[in-house]
Amino acid sequence: MLTIYRILPPFPYSLFQQHSTRMSQRKILVTSALPYANGPLHMGHLVEYIQTDIWVRFQKLFGNQCTYVCADDAHGTAISLHAEKQGITPEESVALINKERIRDFGDFLVEFDNYHSTHSEENRKLSEAIYLKLKENGHIASRNITQAFDPEKQMFLADRYIKGECPKCGADDQYGDNCEQCGATYSPTDLKNPKSAISGAVPVEKESEHFFFKLSDFDGFLKEWTRSGSISDEIANKLAEWLDAGLQDWDISRDAPYFGFEIPGEPGKFFYVWLDAPIGYMASFENLCQRRDDLNFDDYWKKDSDCEVHHFIGKDIVNFHCLFWPAMLEGTGYRTPTSVNVHGYLTVNGEKMSKSRGTFITARTYLEHLDPEYLRYYYAAKLSSRIDDLDLNTEDLVQRVNSDLVGKVVNIASRNAGFIKKRFGGKLSANNMIPELTADFQETGSRIAELYEGREFGKAMREIMALADKANAWIDEVKPWVVAKEEGKDQELHDICSAGINLFRLLMIYLKPVLPSMATKAEAFLNVEPLAWADSQTLLLDHEVNKFKPLMTRVESDKVDAMIEASKEVLAKMSEQKPAETPASNEWLEKEPVAEQINFDDFAKVDLRIARIANAEHVEGAGKLLRLTLDIGEAEPRNVFAGIKSAYSPEALVGKFTVMVANLAPRKMKFGVSEGMVLAAGPGGKELWILEPHEGAQPGMRVM
Repeated sequence: MLTIYRILPPFPYSLFQQHSTRMSQRKILVTSALPYANGPLHMGHLVEYIQTDIWVRFQKLFGNQCTYVCADDAHGTAISLHAEKQGITPEESVALINKERIRDFGDFLVEFDNYHSTHSEENRKLSEAIYLKLKENGHIASRNITQAFDPEKQMFLADRYIKGECPKCGADDQYGDNCEQCGATYSPTDLKNPKSAISGAVPVEKESEHFFFKLSDFDGFLKEWTRSGSISDEIANKLAEWLDAGLQDWDISRDAPYFGFEIPGEPGKFFYVWLDAPIGYMASFENLCQRRDDLNFDDYWKKDSDCEVHHFIGKDIVNFHCLFWPAMLEGTGYRTPTSVNVHGYLTVNGEKMSKSRGTFITARTYLEHLDPEYLRYYYAAKLSSRIDDLDLNTEDLVQRVNSDLVGKVVNIASRNAGFIKKRFGGKLSANNMIPELTADFQETGSRIAELYEGREFGKAMREIMALADKANAWIDEVKPWVVAKEEGKDQELHDICSAGINLFRLLMIYLKPVLPSMATKAEAFLNVEPLAWADSQTLLLDHEVNKFKPLMTRVESDKVDAMIEASKEVLAKMSEQKPAETPASNEWLEKEPVAEQINFDDFAKVDLRIARIANAEHVEGAGKLLRLTLDIGEAEPRNVFAGIKSAYSPEALVGKFTVMVANLAPRKMKFGVSEGMVLAAGPGGKELWILEPHEGAQPGMRVM
């Protein structure tokens, strides 16, 4: 078998080679947020892990040393309650879930270099060392606080573990921090007839010493770091609200009983789960370093490291990863992340995932009905570097996969492979009859690489499918099936089909980060070693290929429907359970309430009013806040703090109009009480726009 790889002169290879050489010098550590270990993976989780896996696979394909680690987030009250309900220990529960996670991730072709657990010796040692270093450097404080206490379970209760009657509207069975009926927010002590959501006992107040991380010590550092380019401007603008309002000390301790690591020198006190969770990234990597001679922990985590660390997370945990985490690292002499990449939420068929509609789909239920690469491609086709929410529309998934992957990409190989096998003994031609079209495919590789690097996967898929369209259009034009019937056209047929196979090969190189299993099948057909990105600059000429076998089958709508029905059955028992019996059903319950999507009825509760800015003034000590006095047609004006100083001077605002959320509960801030919230349009910074007097606004007008 003779194989000739030929570089085509028309392609500006020097540019690609320069880019490739620069990129190959990179050493990259990548993490995804640690999934909480108290329930199955679902379609929402997979947005993040598939996104991260695609980026990692591209880096490896490009020749970089890229390492991908993750772990189960295994601590907290929710974990112990979940285990108690099953009649097993927390250790046994997280071990079982760990096995399920590794299986499910593997079946979705998410390839970690290491998948660990935060309940590990590596994480214990690192958490203790980081805490003690923060304490040594004066960043830990302690004080007594009063909390609700369950006298039956003998444990302190987080707000979400207390239920009772809303003090505002009287609705029953409401959580201790807000009412789901009227939207009121309050303290757990304000609840009427409060009860523990765990035992049903009436909670009592009890005092306890807690330990705090002095986040305010890092105010200046965080203001600089959040604008350093490590996070997007969109996220930095959001975090500026926290920074301008003044950072508060962060409670990092919990009292026994608690499943976690005990704080050194403090019997009965445990690290809050969110302290040791991000340290779990470091612990998982250290666990891998112990087994790999080519990796050194300090090379990646030392202060002056020239290696890269990239986190992929959801927008609900930005404050932990972009404020608390970099401050902890800075306070202990470690390096901070190169980037924190944030994605939005997942909806299914335009709505929040629903158990009753069968659109709360677990990873395992999906895998029992559909090919995982359908979902990988669909997510890739809709993902961008922005924080936009992603909608999994099942009809669109069927159409897009069938059209793009089966109808375009696989079709190129299937239309040509048969002729190569039957007429030419499975050997490709030594000629390339389409140098210009081939050069176009190869040159576009640089653009596709840039899009992968920038997490613009949707744009990358559009570039690839545009190439597939060009290939199919050319095949339709030259019509190999017609040429095959004409005498004396064997060489032309050989050249056409060989060119088609080579175009298919280039497309598979570009799609390999998204479709690794399909790429492996394509490599077997092409009779080549695993493809690398640099292979896009070569062709297979005078090369023997194997018999073509189907690479991907069409998505069948009835299988999608069966998956939806199966999801309803799988989750029926979960839906029947009462929240008080299963407080661990919300995976972020113990950690932090998540900002969920709202329906129209929720939105209708928001009272939006036109407000005239009667006065505006600077706020001493606040970098971006202004104090606004607003007239909304009431007897008394409202005072609101607004982060619009970057766009307007105080004197320029007087007399203008804005939209105000008039029924937002007053919020006590560092600089005073804010009695609402104002809205402005624009991307942020200096580009914020409000209403001018001539635009017909009147104080108190409702915005519909």
